[in-house]
Amino acid sequence: MSVGLIALLDDVAAIAKVAAASLDDIAAQTAKAGAKAAGVVIDDAAVTPRYVVGFKPDRELPIVWRIALGSIRNKLLILLPACLLLSAFAPWLIMPLLMLGGAYLCYEGVEKIMEALFHHEDHAAEEAPKDQAAASGLEEAKIAGAIKTDFILSAEIMAITLSGIPADDSVWMKAAVLAAVGLAITAAVYGVVALIVKADDVGVAMAKTPDTSSLAGLRRAFGRGLVVGMPVFLKALAVVGTAAMVWVGGGIIVHGLEGLVPALHHGIEGVAEAAAHALPFAAGAVHWIVAAAGAGIVGLIVGAALVPLVSYVIAPIARAVTPAKSKPRSAAATTKGL
Repeated sequence: MSVGLIALLDDVAAIAKVAAASLDDIAAQTAKAGAKAAGVVIDDAAVTPRYVVGFKPDRELPIVWRIALGSIRNKLLILLPACLLLSAFAPWLIMPLLMLGGAYLCYEGVEKIMEALFHHEDHAAEEAPKDQAAASGLEEAKIAGAIKTDFILSAEIMAITLSGIPADDSVWMKAAVLAAVGLAITAAVYGVVALIVKADDVGVAMAKTPDTSSLAGLRRAFGRGLVVGMPVFLKALAVVGTAAMVWVGGGIIVHGLEGLVPALHHGIEGVAEAAAHALPFAAGAVHWIVAAAGAGIVGLIVGAALVPLVSYVIAPIARAVTPAKSKPRSAAATTKGL
C-alpha cells in the first residue's frame, strides 16, 4: 500500500511539473506574441474614445463596459475559434480576410472625414439627439459601430498573435496564448479608455477638495486643468481615432500586398528608413510616423475609392435584397390622424 501511495505521489508530482512547464510556456509565448501585437493597442485605444464623446457623464463607463464585453466576445467566441480553424485548414485565407477588414476600416475612416468636412444634417442630428429615445438609439448605434470596428482591430491583433506562435505548437497552446493575449489587450485598451473618459470627473473632484494643506492649491489647479483640458483632448483623440482607422486599414492592405506589389511596401519602408537615418536622435519615432503616414495615404486612396462604390453600388443592392421595415408612427402623427 505504501509503495502504491508513493508511486501515486510521484505521478502527481510529475503531472504538476508538466502543468507548471506548460504554464511557463504559455506565459512566455503570450509575452512574445503579445509584444508583436502591442502596436495595435495604440490604434485601438485611439479609435474607441470617439464612440463615447458627446454622451452624458453617467453613460460613459456603461458604454465603455458594453464595448469591452463586445470586444471579449469578438476575440474569444468568434476570432479565436476562427483563427484556430483557419490556421489548421486554410492558413492562406487569413491575409485576404484581414485585407477585407482593412478595406472596411479605410472606408469608415474616409467616410467620417467626409462627414466632418461637409457636416451632413444627419450627422448633426446624431450629435444632438432631441429626446431620450433618440439618445438611447444613438447610444445603441455607437456601441454597435464600436464593436464592429473593434472586430476588425481584434482580428488584426489575433492574426498577429497567431503569427508569433510556433506552427508546431499544439492547438491547446495556441488557444491558450490567443485567449491570454486577447484578454490582456482588451483589459489594457478599455482600462485606458475608461481612465481617459472619466479624467474630467476626477478633475472636478480634485478642484472641489476642501483640503487646506500646502499642496491643496496645486491639486485644485491641476483638477481645474483636467476639467478644462479633457474636452479638448477627447476631441483631438476622436480625430486621432479616425486617422488611426485610415492608417491601420492602409497598413493591413500594404502588408497584404507585399507579395503581389512589393514595391509599395518597400517604397514606404525605404522612405521611413531614410527619414529615420536623417534624424538619428529620434529614429524610432520618425520611422513609425513616416511609415504610418505612408499607410495612411494608401488608406485614404482605398477609402476614397470605396465610398462611391458602397454608396452607389453596394448599398442599393443591399437595400434591394433586404426587406423594408415599416417605421412606427410617432405619437404626434397618431394624434394628428385622430
